[in-house]
Amino acid sequence: MSIRPILLHPDPRLKKVAEPVGAVSNEIRVLAEDMLETMYDAPGIGLAAPQVGVGRRVLVMDCVKDEDAPPRPMVLVDPEIVWTSAETNVYEEGCLSIPEQYADVERPAEVEVRWTSLEGAEQSERFDGLWATCVQHEIDHLNGKLFIDHLTTLKRQLITRKAVKRKRELARA
Repeated sequence: MSIRPILLHPDPRLKKVAEPVGAVSNEIRVLAEDMLETMYDAPGIGLAAPQVGVGRRVLVMDCVKDEDAPPRPMVLVDPEIVWTSAETNVYEEGCLSIPEQYADVERPAEVEVRWTSLEGAEQSERFDGLWATCVQHEIDHLNGKLFIDHLTTLKRQLITRKAVKRKRELARA
């Protein structure tokens, strides 16, 4: 397992729609392990393959916040939202590809997602709360969309300018 570098916005690879995986291979299993290690190291609660420069439909997440609760790492291959609630929630979202920038995003409060496990079995689960927000945020990444794409043009431009400045500073360091 290894920690992979996370692409920073603005990077054109973050705006590309990821390709379906289809049959799960050892390459995808290694990618998933690396992504989990990268996500926990960052630290974050979700990470999509495009964020580590891989244009495939794979995401990982673990939204367990309670220190006393065991972690619940999840790997979703070719995930798709099959149902959304009419009720919505607003969460302050951030993104490992847009460090230190946060904004309120409104999304469906509950979603049902179907995906393939690393063992190749079809899975389905209904998520709510932070889990629902996280899985929608990560599926957006697979569709070439960032959380700032849900904001007004002005807010999106402001965050992008800050991200460009931060990226320049990191390049100089």
